[in-house]
Amino acid sequence: MLEQKYLDYEKSIRKFVKDNVENVLKEPREFIHYPFIDPGSIYDGNVWDWDTFWSVYGLLGMMEEFDQETQERILVHAKGNVYNFFDHQLEDGYIPMMIEAFKWPEPYLNMKHKEGILMNMHKPFLCQQICLISNYIKDFSWMEEQYPKLLKYFACYDKNYYFDSCGLYVWCDDIMIGMDNDPATFGRPKFSTANIFLNSFMVEEMRCMAEISRALNKDEIAAEFMDKRENLIQAVQAECWDKRDKFFYSADVDVKTRKFDWFHEGLGVFWKTLPIKIRVWSGFIPMLEGFATEDEAKSLVEHWKDESTFNSPYGITTLAKDEKMFDLSVTNNPSNWLGPIWLVANYVVFKGFLNYGFREEAEEMCRRTLLLLGRDLEETGSLHEYYDPFTGRPIMNGGFINWNILAVNMVGDLNEKKD
Repeated sequence: MLEQKYLDYEKSIRKFVKDNVENVLKEPREFIHYPFIDPGSIYDGNVWDWDTFWSVYGLLGMMEEFDQETQERILVHAKGNVYNFFDHQLEDGYIPMMIEAFKWPEPYLNMKHKEGILMNMHKPFLCQQICLISNYIKDFSWMEEQYPKLLKYFACYDKNYYFDSCGLYVWCDDIMIGMDNDPATFGRPKFSTANIFLNSFMVEEMRCMAEISRALNKDEIAAEFMDKRENLIQAVQAECWDKRDKFFYSADVDVKTRKFDWFHEGLGVFWKTLPIKIRVWSGFIPMLEGFATEDEAKSLVEHWKDESTFNSPYGITTLAKDEKMFDLSVTNNPSNWLGPIWLVANYVVFKGFLNYGFREEAEEMCRRTLLLLGRDLEETGSLHEYYDPFTGRPIMNGGFINWNILAVNMVGDLNEKKD
C-alpha cells in the first residue's frame, strides 16, 4: 500500500509529463519522414529504438490524462516510430538503432553499413513496440504490408549476430548498446559478448513476432518463432546463469582451442562460453521476460536487497557497488551506466518482482522511484536522465522524459495486481 506522500509525488510526475508531452512529439524533418517521439532534453530530433518503445509504453499507460486529440496524436507518433525504422531498412534487412537528421543524407549507421562496416542494428524492440501499439488499438492490420520487412530484420540478426556454437546473439561492437558503457561489452573486442541484455530482450522480441504472425494468420511462422524463443531461453539458461553466484551474466563467446605447431593436440576447449562475471542490472531482465525459474527469481531478489551491491535508497544501481568499474562520472556519449540510477532499470526490476509475486519488494521499488523523481521536481522543477544512487540528486540532462514516465506505470501496475 502506497502512502499518500508517494501518491502525491505520482500526481506531480503525471502533471509534468502531461505539461511537457508536446516537447517529445516531433513532426517529420529532412529524411525522417513520419511523426515520431524523442526522449526530450538534449535528444531533440532523435528516433531511438528502445527509447521510443519505453516512451510509448509509458504514454499509453497514462492516456486518460490527455484529451482526445492528444491521444490520437500519441498513437500517430507511436506508429510513426515504427514506420521510420522500416523506412530506413536496407535490402539485407539491417535497420539502424538510431535515426538522426544531421549533416548526412541518410542515417549514419546505414551509410557505414553500405560501406561494408558492420555495426550493431536495431535492438530487439521493434516487434515489442508493434505489439504494444497493436494491442492498445486492438488492430494488427497496419503491419500486414510491413510483415516481410520483419522477416528480413530477423534474418539479418541471424546472419550477422547469432552464434550457432552457443545459441546466443552477440553485439558486434560497443556502440549504442542501450546501456552504453556496460563493462561486459564496452571496450571489449568486436563480436565477443553475448550480452544478457540483448538475449533477454530478444526472447520477448521473438514472442512478439509470434504474436504478430498469429494476428496476421501466419500460424506456421508463429510456431517457428516460439520454437526459436524456447531454444534461446535454453541457451541463456545454459550459458548465462551462474549456479555459484546465482546471477545472470553476459557471456564471452571468443572461446576456442588455439593450436600452435604441435601444442594443444589433446583435450581442447569444450565449453561454449565463459561468464563475464560483472554484476550489471541487466541480470534481472529474465524476471521481466518471465523465463527465470522461481528459484532464480528468489536469488535475484536477494541480490537487490544486498546493501553492498545493488541496493539504493532510490532503486537499483545499474552496476553493483563493489565492482571495480563503479563510477558516477558526468558523461554523454557514452552515457554512464556504471552505477547511476536510471528509471528504466528501476522499472524492469520492479516489473520482474511483480511478475514473480514479490509484491512487497515491488512496492518498495515504486516508493523509492516516486521519491527520486518527486524530489527532483520539487527541487528543480524538471526530470533528468540519470541520478546519483546515494543522494538522489540529478546527474545531467534536465527535461528528459522518456522512460521517466514509467514511475506512473508502476503505480498503475500495482493497482492492477492488488491482492
